[in-house]
Amino acid sequence: QVDLMESGGGLVQLGSSLRLSCAASGSIERINAMNWYRQTPGKQRDLVATISTVGSTNYADSVKGRFTISRDNAKNTVYLQMNSLKPEDTAVYFCNARYSDGTAYYNSWGQGTQVTVSS
Repeated sequence: QVDLMESGGGLVQLGSSLRLSCAASGSIERINAMNWYRQTPGKQRDLVATISTVGSTNYADSVKGRFTISRDNAKNTVYLQMNSLKPEDTAVYFCNARYSDGTAYYNSWGQGTQVTVSS
């Protein structure tokens, strides 16, 4: 099992920056990829950024060039650096870990952290 704890959300103005953190605990060695998702009321949870165990990254088109996902393996922590924030980035952001026990894949989710960008 993998447990996740996010932090770093808040209320900021248009053009500001925030850094979200996601600390993982438990069966860290089973993690294949770490992801950040976001969700607004009444909508599905959308993938924002992904980082693999070897550090390769992918981003949603809407955040490319503004958001950066990174990881600190020594701290078992993944970060999402968000720059040039826009009101449309307002959402609850969830950290996700995809991991395997060798026979099946599982998803673990954090509790979510609210990001609000005012204009």
